[in-house]
Amino acid sequence: MSVHPVVHLVGAGPGDPELLTLKAIRAIRAATVLLVDDLVGAGVLRYARRSARIVNVGKRGGCASTPQAFIEKLMAAEAHKGERVVRLKGGDPFVFGRGGEEAEHLRALGIEVEIVNGITSGLAAATSLGAPLTHRDHAHGVMFVTGHARGEDAALHWPTLAAAAAQGLTLVIYMGVATVESLQQGLLEGLPATTPVAVVQHASLPSQRHLQTTLVDLAAAVRREGLGSPAIIVVGDVLHAAKRMNWGVGDSLAA
Repeated sequence: MSVHPVVHLVGAGPGDPELLTLKAIRAIRAATVLLVDDLVGAGVLRYARRSARIVNVGKRGGCASTPQAFIEKLMAAEAHKGERVVRLKGGDPFVFGRGGEEAEHLRALGIEVEIVNGITSGLAAATSLGAPLTHRDHAHGVMFVTGHARGEDAALHWPTLAAAAAQGLTLVIYMGVATVESLQQGLLEGLPATTPVAVVQHASLPSQRHLQTTLVDLAAAVRREGLGSPAIIVVGDVLHAAKRMNWGVGDSLAA
């Protein structure tokens, strides 16, 4: 009897294996083949069975990456062979994880896709500072955006986002460190120079470093402290709550 091919797209969370969901752990334990992104915390793989084949398919902006077409072809081939395939992604597969593209490709080939959500790094970064992404006194909504748009035509218009943030929204920027000067310049067109900003590198891990500064000093502070990818930038008045609680985890950098 033939087995209907299935691929699980599993969110591994921000890095700390204790932040995995129970459903993610069950999927990892059941997998015979795991395709693992660079940003998956090393401790997450302790749940994999010893006999599982682990294929590292690094995907990180600004670095040499495994071609997406190769990853999709490999997932499909292993699933059709009857393997229990898990595509393991940092954060959540449907939040800047290309999970949507992969699900569309697999379903077009007649392969069933199951999504297992994970804690996205934007949420983990804010929480590590004690900053809520929404707060009745500071923000009634949140925007998740990427600073690494695909192609020039897809580039974000930062002044427009700044105008929305000025209405009471927290702005969470993924992959924004490499373009921090341009996003800072655009946001300053619609937000006060004194708007609080935090940058969190390696959120949830023992190696976490973060700084809290203001929008006008953002780019200079990032360069001075040498923060790089993977990092999350949080912009908004919710950071005032974190400052009041004097809450921070890991290596904090004043700026």
